[in-house]
Amino acid sequence: MSLAGTMDRTTAAALAPVAAEAHAILGRLGVDLDARAGGDLAARSPITGETVTMLKAASRAEAQAAIDRAHAAFLVWREVPAPRRGELVRLLGEELRAAKADLGRLVTLEAGKIGSEGLGEVQEMIDICDYAVGLSRQLFGLTLATERPGHRMMETWQPLGVVGVITAFNFPVAVWSWNAALALVCGDPVIWKPSEKTPLTALAVQALFERAAARFGDAPEGLCTVLIGGRDAGEALVEHPLVPLVSATGSTAMGRTVAPKLASRFARALLELGGNNAAIVCSSAELNLTVRAIAFAAMGTAGQRCTTLRRLIVHESVHDSLMEALKGAYGSVTVGDPREAGTLVGPLIDQAAHDAMQRALLEARGAGGEVFGGERAAVGGERAYYVRPALVGMAGQSEVVRRETFAPILYVLRYRDLDEAIALNNGVAQGLSSSIFTNDLREAERFMSAAGSDCGIANVNIGPSGAEIGGAFGGEKETGGGREAGSDAWKAYMRRATNTINVSGALPLAQGVSFDIGG
Repeated sequence: MSLAGTMDRTTAAALAPVAAEAHAILGRLGVDLDARAGGDLAARSPITGETVTMLKAASRAEAQAAIDRAHAAFLVWREVPAPRRGELVRLLGEELRAAKADLGRLVTLEAGKIGSEGLGEVQEMIDICDYAVGLSRQLFGLTLATERPGHRMMETWQPLGVVGVITAFNFPVAVWSWNAALALVCGDPVIWKPSEKTPLTALAVQALFERAAARFGDAPEGLCTVLIGGRDAGEALVEHPLVPLVSATGSTAMGRTVAPKLASRFARALLELGGNNAAIVCSSAELNLTVRAIAFAAMGTAGQRCTTLRRLIVHESVHDSLMEALKGAYGSVTVGDPREAGTLVGPLIDQAAHDAMQRALLEARGAGGEVFGGERAAVGGERAYYVRPALVGMAGQSEVVRRETFAPILYVLRYRDLDEAIALNNGVAQGLSSSIFTNDLREAERFMSAAGSDCGIANVNIGPSGAEIGGAFGGEKETGGGREAGSDAWKAYMRRATNTINVSGALPLAQGVSFDIGG
C-alpha cells in the first residue's frame, strides 16, 4: 500500500544546490579546500546528489607518516598532567560552541540530516567535551588491601598510545568526539579516518581542533590528525604496531575484517557494529507516548542510525489499534529537503542504501509481509534518493526481519506473553539497543533483568535511539562489545598497572611463601 501523497515535498527542480553553501561554510571554519582538492574521492551531498568537490585520498605512505607523528606526540602528551590535557578539550568545546550553527549545517548538507539533528550532533560533541574536561580530574585508580605489613598496593591508569578512530557516515562528527575527547584527556593522540561518504565534516572538525590547539599553545604536532580516504587509510591504522587501540564504527562485515587483524597483533578493538533493534509494546503501554517514541526511533535520520528501531513486537490486544495509529503517523510525516523547516525525513545517503531497502521490502512481501509505504519520493532529482518510511506487518520473524537493513523499515510482529516477546527481541545476531513500553513494573524489571533483553542498551518507555553521552554506548553479540562515551568507557583508552610499594624494611612474601637465601 502506498502512503505517498501531499506530505512529499515534490519540488525537485526547486532544490537549491549545495556546493556553494558548503564551500562558504568550510571557508568560515578555516578549511583550505584548495590544498585538499584535485583527487579521485568525490565529496557529495545526498540532498541533491551533486558532487561538492573532489578530494585527494591519503596514501599508505602518508598514513604511515601520520602514525609516526602521532607516536612522537604521544611521547610528549603522556607526560602532560591530565587536567592540563583537559584544558585543550575545554578549548575544543568552546570552538564547537562558536561554530555550532555552521558545523551543524554542514552535517545537514553532507549527511542529509534535518536541521535539528545536525545541530544536535554538534551539541553531542560539546557535551562530551564538557564531560571529558571533568573526567580529566577523575582518572582514578584504587588503593587495595594487602596482606603484607608495611606495604601499600594500588592500581594506576596510564596513557595507552595512538588511537585510531574509524567512523561511519550516519554520525559523521559525534562518534569521533566520543573517542577523541576521552582519548585526549587520557593522554592519547588520535588519528581519524572518517567515512569516505562524509569527508568534509571531518575536515571542518580538524580545522576547529587546530584553532583550539593554537590557543592551547604547546600541543605537540600530530596530536590529532585526519586521514581522508578509503580502505587503504583504515587498513593502515588497523595493521600498524604503533596503534594499540582502534575504535571502528560500521557494519558487522567490517568488524569481521578488522577484529582478527587487531587480534593478530594483540591490539585492542573497540567495535560499534550492527544493530537490529527492537521495542516491545505491552498491553499496559500508554499508546500516545508509544506512537511518538516509535515515530522518532524508526523514522528519524531516515532510518540510518545504529540505534534505529527496526522491529516492533506488539501485544496482540493492542496490535490493531497501534498499527492504525502508526499508519496515520507514517502517512503524515514530511519527506523532503532537510534544509526546509517542517521536514522530518531527509534523504538516504546514496543509491546503494535505496536499492538495499527495496530488495528488503520485496523479500518481506515474498515472506507474506504487508507493506505500507517504502516507495521512492519525488524529491531532489534523479541523483538523490528520498523514500517514504515503510511499515511492514509480518506474521513471524523471518530471515529478512532478522537481517539489519540500514533504511527506514519497521517490521511489526505480534506476541501473547512477555517471555515470547523477549525471545523475539533477543532472537537476532545483533545486540545494540532495545526498549519496552509498559506501565507494569514487573514487566519493566523482567525486561531489564538477566533473563530479559540481551542488548547493551535496554530502555523503558523511551525508544532505543537518542542515547545521552553520560552512559556507556555499545552493544553485545555482533554489535561488537565495545563501549564509548560515558560511565567507565575511558578505561579503554588507558593501560592499568598494579603497584606494590614496600616501606617496611622487611621482605615478606605473599601467600606465606618462604625463600630465605641468608644474609
